[in-house]
Amino acid sequence: MSQRAAPVSRLRASIKLLRLTGLLFRGLWTIYTRFSRLDEEARTAEVRRWSQDVLQALGVRQETSGAAQGAGVLYVCNHVSWLDIIAINAAAPVHFVSKSDVKAWPVVGRLVSAAGTLFIERESRRDAMRVVHQVAEALRSGDRIAFFPEGTTSDGRGLLPFHANLLQAAISSACPVQAMAICYADAWESPSSSAAYIGDDTLIQSIWAIARAPGLTVRLRYGPVHETGETDRRTLSGEVREAVSASLTALLAP
Repeated sequence: MSQRAAPVSRLRASIKLLRLTGLLFRGLWTIYTRFSRLDEEARTAEVRRWSQDVLQALGVRQETSGAAQGAGVLYVCNHVSWLDIIAINAAAPVHFVSKSDVKAWPVVGRLVSAAGTLFIERESRRDAMRVVHQVAEALRSGDRIAFFPEGTTSDGRGLLPFHANLLQAAISSACPVQAMAICYADAWESPSSSAAYIGDDTLIQSIWAIARAPGLTVRLRYGPVHETGETDRRTLSGEVREAVSASLTALLAP
């Protein structure tokens, strides 16, 4: 039996973090100097290129299966890590719905705000309704919106209960919903917890764990599309959760 590789050395991991820091400042420079002057297509290309560079800087490979739908789609995905957002944008950029405290994160908050993230106070029912209307309008305008209905991160080996209020936005706008799944694998194609951002982990600890993980791969799978014209939120939530679960099972299979 072959031995598992040792973690990436501290020196190599530190070099990765230096590259990541450079990309963060490059992102800020782009936002403050020219991002507002770009049209939507150019912004999308910039976000995708920057996200791909982040994965490369951290030494994370990406494998994508299935096809992302076009404009005016609500994507529903399981949630493992802050890196999920980078991986999804590296494949096909979207606007995310995120918890409001992310907006206050140093540097990262400014980057995700500029990328068109919609922020929600998860504990406030009134704010949830505001965001539902905002997402519905964005979908009608042809935006691609993504959210994580689990509401928090997991270890990536299964699904938590769904909080699917935002599915009402797709129903109200008569726009389709596409299921997605994401997971992380080590150099031996086994599920990896290196990227999981759970428990008492800090963001810095999570970034360091990813930088030291040897041969880390993020796997992203685009699942089936669900039309919303003749359904209700409860039914749609159950169907989409089954689809996300099936896609995650396929990703985790040897």
